[in-house]
Amino acid sequence: MGSSKKAGVKKSGGKRSRKRIYRIIKWGCGLLVVLVFMSILQILSLRYINPPFFLITPFKSIALGFSPKTPEISMHWRSFKQISPHVKKAVLAAEDQRFLVHKGFDFIELNDALKDMATGKGYRGASTITMQVARTVFLWPARTWTRKGLEAYYTVLLELFLSKKRILEVYLNTVDWGKGIRGVGAAAEAYFHVSAGRLSRGQAALLAAVLPSPHRWSPIKPSARVLRRQKRILKDMNKMPLPSSD
Repeated sequence: MGSSKKAGVKKSGGKRSRKRIYRIIKWGCGLLVVLVFMSILQILSLRYINPPFFLITPFKSIALGFSPKTPEISMHWRSFKQISPHVKKAVLAAEDQRFLVHKGFDFIELNDALKDMATGKGYRGASTITMQVARTVFLWPARTWTRKGLEAYYTVLLELFLSKKRILEVYLNTVDWGKGIRGVGAAAEAYFHVSAGRLSRGQAALLAAVLPSPHRWSPIKPSARVLRRQKRILKDMNKMPLPSSD
């Protein structure tokens, strides 16, 4: 009699435990669906709405309220047609030469970067323009595996729902181009005192040349290294196709 009661209690406890696990899984799946839906809405809104400053760099905007040393960010949004084709070609030549043919991830560049690391040639990034947009617009600056995973996720969504033209436009308007300077509109005015649409080939190549380290390198006081990069970019610009501006 006692053993049958214990068996009954165990069976009842097992059922409750399974129900609890089922509810947790159910709520977890529901939360995941909601998060996926919200992230897709974020991407779709980016088709028509230009990212405001607080979406682009939330941590830096918060820092502005606490640190008087943090520079005020200058940012002037420019449409794709308002940006010089020289800048578009220069940035593609410098940052992502296979932008128009890959689906967000350049596995050829990644493989080359891994080879350089293995042979002791040093570390170099293999981020595509799409990956940089995902990181700049939607994510925080810390280098963690969580952020890298989300960066890959948002990269896939950007490629699925946005055109290459729009991704490049967002990149050119949100990329960090130096202390307090964000986007090509602000960079053109700050460094060369012209609009983004009037940048020359040489100026565009200099802007692209400093992108790997815009807070150490200057397009108006270029080092020998920056000038070498500019020369290579000018050469590669000739073979860079652009996404349609229609």
